[in-house]
Amino acid sequence: MTLTLLIINARGLTMDPEAPETDAVALAGDRIAALGEAARAMAGPDCPVLDAKGASVLPGFIESHLHLFMGGSELAHLQLLGVKGPEALAEAIQAYAAANPNRKVIVGQGCDYGIYDRALTRHDLDAILPDRPVCLLAADHHTAWANTMALKEAGILYGAAVGPGNEIVMENGVATGELREFEAKAPVLRLAGENRIMAGIATGADPVPKPSHEDMLADLPAMERGLRHCARHGFTSLVNMDGNRYTLEVLDHLRGQGKLTARVRVPYHYRNDHKITDLAKASAMSTDYNDDWLSSGFVKMFMDGVVDSGTAVMLNDYPDQPGWRGEPLHEADRFAEICIEADRRGLQIAVHAIGDGAVRRVLDGYEAARAANGARDARHRIEHIELIDRSDIPRFAEMGIVASVQPSHPPGSLDFPLFPTLDKIGRDRWRDAYLTRTLRDAGARIVFASDWPVADVNPLRSIQAAVTRQPYEGAQDERVTLREALAAYTIGGAYAEHTEDRKGMLRPGYLADLVILSGDIEAVPADQIAGLHVEKTICGGRIVWDADL
Repeated sequence: MTLTLLIINARGLTMDPEAPETDAVALAGDRIAALGEAARAMAGPDCPVLDAKGASVLPGFIESHLHLFMGGSELAHLQLLGVKGPEALAEAIQAYAAANPNRKVIVGQGCDYGIYDRALTRHDLDAILPDRPVCLLAADHHTAWANTMALKEAGILYGAAVGPGNEIVMENGVATGELREFEAKAPVLRLAGENRIMAGIATGADPVPKPSHEDMLADLPAMERGLRHCARHGFTSLVNMDGNRYTLEVLDHLRGQGKLTARVRVPYHYRNDHKITDLAKASAMSTDYNDDWLSSGFVKMFMDGVVDSGTAVMLNDYPDQPGWRGEPLHEADRFAEICIEADRRGLQIAVHAIGDGAVRRVLDGYEAARAANGARDARHRIEHIELIDRSDIPRFAEMGIVASVQPSHPPGSLDFPLFPTLDKIGRDRWRDAYLTRTLRDAGARIVFASDWPVADVNPLRSIQAAVTRQPYEGAQDERVTLREALAAYTIGGAYAEHTEDRKGMLRPGYLADLVILSGDIEAVPADQIAGLHVEKTICGGRIVWDADL
């Protein structure tokens, strides 16, 4: 066996319980050949050597929930995270507009729900920039605010029909500018010329009309930007949480150019207006893309929206909206039918469920599939789980459900403010919100992710948040240990993909996917983990990110 790289002087954390630490890793092509003394013994005089200088060497990070195509596109948008108040917003929009005179729509990302301490209106944005279309998206991407020109050019100034759970907020027969959920936002975002990029999340269908070769070439830079951004942060595997066949085709084109820098899974996104027969498309995608670089194999759905806009589905009334609990995107019986058919086809299911009502409905659907088809190692997933009824917690372990949670999302932990989210949840339910430790202790399989571009993709920031998070008043400590957090970003992610037999650990024979940090993650104080960075990302034995270059 000819070694292609030997990494020495490592503080290696393997995530392998049989051999948890190592000081050397040897690679042979796209596989790990040996660890420790065995690795050093195999190296010949011509073997390239990389000195880790006492820094952490880990399995490549697995980002278990992100929106890659969208995130890559949005790197070029106006960034509004942390912007507060009319003056700061006006300055940001006007400066971006001046620097981007050819942008069809000024699209902003990360707008705070409380940026004006109230809901934005089209009039607020008209006062800043009346003569160019403007659309600002909340960090969670479930709400947008557009100016009058954008609404008019999109044909929705006087409203339009949208599906359940979506809303163009109206007042006296005219849109206020607030657009809730994806169908409501889609007409404005289509103006921006990113409809092909957004199709995977907006409709779940392939773009119409069918993209030409020139269209694909125009879309490649956004996907390439997203891949490079993820490689910079140590990710070697990415689980996309929106998608269609076109997304896979774009990635496959980049693979042909030698520019695919991570292993990517793309689902069939089943929207609530789809038919059960459409699941045949999911099966076809899974058959056509089924290797260690590009694969499908699962169905993504949404059950609800988000807390801040009141679109998350709750078991009890919202504290500030008596009689309102949110509107589920799938009726219970219909959702059970979808789960039964997807499960029968051998597809994994992943469902966005934020409110406790949504979480329960998803669990009920998975239970119906299990009853109809028999128990199997399906590893169906629930994404986010920001609020849960305590009686539903044991069901995760009982049915083998994966809990996909985001350490960056709990208000106050990273970039999101405490309010208005905690007010919308209600003080009496804070103890049931964002239960990472509780779910883990109850036997649920936990995976970590960012939901990028909803939150910063940087796993080191999320790991710091997971190990330092402070409890809400009346709630218990939901922190996890450092090694638990690292496992949730490595072997935990592999388990959720059914790939723990070949990645997520540093073990001989496993895929050569590694990350080398700038220091020893176990030696720095917990509140300084985010100060580290990724020195090198290695995927398939190839260095795909090098901080020195």
